[in-house]
Amino acid sequence: MVLWVVLLCTLVSSLLGGLYVLGVFRRQRPNEPPLDKGTIPWLGHLLEFRKDCSEFLKRMQSKHGDVFTVLIGGHYFTFVMDPFSFGTIVKESRSKLDFRTSATQLVVQAFGYKPIEATYNIVHTSSIKHLMGDGLTVLTQATMEGFRKLLLFNLSSGEKRVWQEENLFHYCYNIVFRAGYLALYGTEPAQGSGSQEKAEEQDRLHSNQLFQEFRKYDRLFPRLAYAVLPPKDKREAERLKRHFWNVLSVKKVWQKDNISGWISDQDKLLAENGVPEYMRERFMFMLLWASQGNTGPTAFWLLLYLLKHPEALKAVRDEVDKVLKESGQEVKAGSPPVTVTRDMLNQTPLLDSALEETLRLVAAPMLVRAVLEDTSLRTSSGTEFTLRRGDRVALFPHISVQMNPEIHEEPHKFKYDRFVNPDSTRRDFYRNGKKLKFISMPWGAGVSTCPGRFFATAEMKLFVFLMLSHFELELVDEEEEIPAIDISRWGFGTMQPVRDVRFRHRPRF
Repeated sequence: MVLWVVLLCTLVSSLLGGLYVLGVFRRQRPNEPPLDKGTIPWLGHLLEFRKDCSEFLKRMQSKHGDVFTVLIGGHYFTFVMDPFSFGTIVKESRSKLDFRTSATQLVVQAFGYKPIEATYNIVHTSSIKHLMGDGLTVLTQATMEGFRKLLLFNLSSGEKRVWQEENLFHYCYNIVFRAGYLALYGTEPAQGSGSQEKAEEQDRLHSNQLFQEFRKYDRLFPRLAYAVLPPKDKREAERLKRHFWNVLSVKKVWQKDNISGWISDQDKLLAENGVPEYMRERFMFMLLWASQGNTGPTAFWLLLYLLKHPEALKAVRDEVDKVLKESGQEVKAGSPPVTVTRDMLNQTPLLDSALEETLRLVAAPMLVRAVLEDTSLRTSSGTEFTLRRGDRVALFPHISVQMNPEIHEEPHKFKYDRFVNPDSTRRDFYRNGKKLKFISMPWGAGVSTCPGRFFATAEMKLFVFLMLSHFELELVDEEEEIPAIDISRWGFGTMQPVRDVRFRHRPRF
């Protein structure tokens, strides 16, 4: 009899525990946001969220208001859609709202790297030193050298002015990725290759091979991050991981010349903190994706928007030509390609605005914080909500700010000068007469702001600057509509196109 009672109690406990995990007993407490668990236990709104999180969040906002809690795959997310409340979230202390929890899960799942306590400080310190200030000047020069090898290496030979037709997305992603990779991870040593020319040829060959494998992994990344890859794709993802761990192994990277300080410093600091070599190789892979996974796609969108808007293309190209002329350089047949410096990139307010407008339209990161203790949130309307310990709080600026017609007039249109005043100063934005601090958030915000944003911006601007200064550009089909965005990549930075367009380019001289 006692045994049956024990078994019955165990069964009941297991059943209740299972129901608890499925979310059956979750109820909205006083002062908590509206709760919407959906109709499927545990899954909640996962299927609808994965299908198109933007449309899902718009529907939830229309139903519940600017703050609401939803069940998604066993986790409760409180979405805050009021842009005036963003500051409260991104500035809150880590003891209450921690961004590292979700980030750690992602890097383990996607790259196999398990962060140590010192990882964040290592990345942060190295990024301030090498991706900003004087360090950024050095890295911009290295990136310029990469573009010279990949984009401009045959122009000085007097290449004929014939049109070359390319897939625009692949072309931009390929060139920008490879130039950034060479600038960060180093180049083939001339001594080992026999000559400088052979070393550069090896850089072109190896960087292109690496890009082809990177694109395979990049296509799998969204579903890999969500842990929903089918068995075949999961095996391919594991193969690609091992490939990059090998190519970016510590021994191979340290055999290169011109390794950036950003890469070398972080590897040394990880080693000093006892991180084993195999784990540092996984860290190298993570840095590659973090630094190069979005710059190429963004460069594609920027060039495409400029090509689809002739007035924007002319204005930005005139600005580029003006900066070149003031630097004492000129693009002409038989002459070496121009050298663009960081100082020159700082003199392009229209290019800055066009890039920021592009990011406003296509960048869609999701900012997530783990709620470590019950936390009070006061909205701009004065309503106070309690965020529950164990939940997650999330911001999706793409629809809250970037595509909000109350902030950006005609938000679906590309306006290259949206972010700049006629006197070249930065424009302010308002909602209901109140000035906004967060008007576009492609790089995140607060303590989780992307530490490489200045390098990424310089990399993309440098590419477009060189393309506009050295080449004539046109779309093969000028009537073709701008392609739709791949909504499966919502929340993973810059979104890629569902289909591509083709373009032609030829030397300007």
